[in-house]
Amino acid sequence: MTTTGMIRHGSRLLALSTVSMGLVAAMALPAAAEDQPTREQLIADCASGEGKCSFNEPTLGKAYLGDFHQVSNSLYNCSTSDATQSMSWSDTVGSTDSAGVSVTAGGNIAGLIDLSVTASYNHTWSSSHTEDSSLSMTVKPGEVGWISRAQVMQSVSGTWQTHYDSQKWGHYFWYVPDTVTGPAPNGTDGQSNAVTVKTRKMTSAEKKSCSADAKKGQAFVVKR
Repeated sequence: MTTTGMIRHGSRLLALSTVSMGLVAAMALPAAAEDQPTREQLIADCASGEGKCSFNEPTLGKAYLGDFHQVSNSLYNCSTSDATQSMSWSDTVGSTDSAGVSVTAGGNIAGLIDLSVTASYNHTWSSSHTEDSSLSMTVKPGEVGWISRAQVMQSVSGTWQTHYDSQKWGHYFWYVPDTVTGPAPNGTDGQSNAVTVKTRKMTSAEKKSCSADAKKGQAFVVKR
């Protein structure tokens, strides 16, 4: 290597070292609010591609069954006998980060997490899952029935590293810890998705409305 090349190389190392020291200082000492970005700004730069981001050291949490939520229309039984109906249902479950912000499928954020998880665990990660089917349900007189579903969920924790070609907020690199919770494949950690029929008694207002519908010849009414 020529003397000129060594000087250039040395300058490069010095520049990187100076940046690293600056980062340590920025993490150790409180900076003025206008001198540092918000979490939202950094994540937005990752999503848009303005920042060259990676999701480092992903750690998968133990899978669990999420909350049940309604995935079908409601069946109001306005008759005096049991009502049976085949109901279609559809469910799309997405992902949210530690700030409660949705992580959209197919975007930079979802893609970067998937890339990181795939490299570390040798399986893909999806920010969204959609499933649909139909189920026969029977509702007793004066009751409302609907189909509910619970999705297997799993969290992945890691740290966003944002790299800028030119200094932004005084530094080339910024780091943001994050946890994203989203749908996991059925059977993960022994957990299984669940679909069930749920019912309840009608309220007084629903009974009045149902009575009017029954007089029109409707034995049961399907509403969202």
